[in-house]
Formats: sequence, C-alpha cells, structure tokens
Amino acid sequence: MESACREIRHSLGDLRRLSAAVAFLSAGERRQIRELYAATYKEDLVERLHRDHSSDPENELLLTALCLWMMDPIERDAVVARKAINGEDAQFRALVEIYTSRKSSQLFYINRAYQARFKRSLDQDILSRLPQPYQKILAALAASHRSHRAEPSQEIARSDAKRLFEAGKGGAEPVDEVLQLELLSKRSLPQLRLTFSVYKQIYGLGYNQSLKKSPPGEFQESLRTVLKCLCDPHLYFATVLHACMKGTIPDMSALPRVMASRAEVDMAAVEGAFEGKYGLKLPAAIQVNVRHEGLRSFLLALTTRTTTTS
Repeated sequence: MESACREIRHSLGDLRRLSAAVAFLSAGERRQIRELYAATYKEDLVERLHRDHSSDPENELLLTALCLWMMDPIERDAVVARKAINGEDAQFRALVEIYTSRKSSQLFYINRAYQARFKRSLDQDILSRLPQPYQKILAALAASHRSHRAEPSQEIARSDAKRLFEAGKGGAEPVDEVLQLELLSKRSLPQLRLTFSVYKQIYGLGYNQSLKKSPPGEFQESLRTVLKCLCDPHLYFATVLHACMKGTIPDMSALPRVMASRAEVDMAAVEGAFEGKYGLKLPAAIQVNVRHEGLRSFLLALTTRTTTTS
C-alpha cells in the first residue's frame, strides 16, 4: 500500500495517470490508501484533488469520477445527496437513486454521514429545500425507510394493486396523489416492488405504463421516474447512462455518479440491461460517445468491476 500511495502522490497533477493507478483497486484498498495518504501527508486525498483541479472545466467529469470512486459508498451518497439538494439536477435523480436503490440500513448511515459532514439533516433538507412534487415523494420514501421491516405480503400487494387500479381506472383518471403518498410512506420498498409486480400480473400492464396513459401532470412524471428506479433499477441506470452519453439530460455528472456507484454492486446487470435496450454493449457505447480520453479510459476500466469487493 505504501508504494501505491506514493504513486498516487506523484500522480496528483495528472488525472489520467491517477485514474490508471486507482481504477482497479478494490473498495478496501482504496479505503486503506486514503487513510495511509492522510496519515503520511497530513491531508485528505479527495480534498487535495478538488483543490488542485476544481478550476479545470476540461477535466470536470473525470475529477468527479475519481473523487466519487475514492470515497466510501456511504460518504459518496452523502456528498451526492448534498449536490442534489443544492439543485444541480432539476429531476433530483441522485436522490431518487439513493432512496429507491439503497437498503434502509444503508440510508441510516447515509443520513449520519450527511449530518456529520454538512451539519444538517438530510430529511429536513428534503422537506425545506426541495420543490414539489419531489419533496412529497422523497419524504414519503424516507418515512418508509424509517418505519417498515416486515416481510412482503402477497395479500397486501393484491389489495394495494386493486386500490391503485380502481383509483386511476387503469390510467383513465388523474393520479391519486394521496393514495400514492400513503403507499410510498407506509409500505417497505420490497412490499412496493411486489405490489407493482402483482399489478402487472393481474391487469396485464405495468403500473408505470398505466401512469403514462393518465392525464399528464408534474406529480405523475416525477412518480414515473421514481418507479422506474424502484422497480427496474438496472434498466433505469442503463437509461441514465445512455442519456448522458447522448447529451439528452442536463446533469452530465450522472455519468460518473452511476458508474462509480454501480461498479462494485451490479455493473454486469446494468450492462446487460443496456445491451438489451440499445443493442450495443456498454463499453462500446463508452468508446464511441465519451470524447474525453481520460474519462473514457477510466469508465471503461469500471465496466470490468462486475463483482462486489471489500
């Protein structure tokens, strides 16, 4: 680790060289190196990277990718949440991803890390700083994470699926916000996933498809984004990556964020969803669409991280 730490120290001025040095390190190795770097050089590695390169717009996305990659996953989510709270993504995808694809135990520690780092409550910031309808939806999901640990119930799923169908007349009526928020806050995420699965089994159409048929509205569109990530996260992440590479969403930081957060979790499944939807392997899409050479090389390296490491 000492030699790796020295190599990183010598690479600080060259982000491309640094990315090559850290791309294939496990989470445990990255944690050890960051701790050793702090002990040896009396400064935090991520803070040093920001200090040296934050004024360089050409390398902005590579810097974001490297900093997120060097963070512990809990710290990473806290930092990403803060950026989202500050309004850098109008659709708050980062917060949606955290609240729908993290376990309740993880969210507990994310909240603690957010409080420790920013001296603020994440839940309170959602209530006080987010616009509607994301404020309502994410606050409901936060309540769900805090309150529910029961095993999913088929009986409850069938009952809730029926309530959803009858409330929206299968997509013919506007979305019932009160019912939606009730279910999001009172049901666990596994229970919600089961409900939407049962909905499709009973009525032959996915609930998100039913929402698409409903009269348009801001709450409906926000809810559809949330349900995409909740019910099919691999396809959701594949869609976000594709949109970033094609430049169809304004929040380009989603590209390094999704790659860094999924690389050691479920990258193989995300790649499979990407190829299934777009007919192109993710590495090939990165090769073609990511023009920045250093970022392209780093993201290609992350696509090889198909298993969780510690």
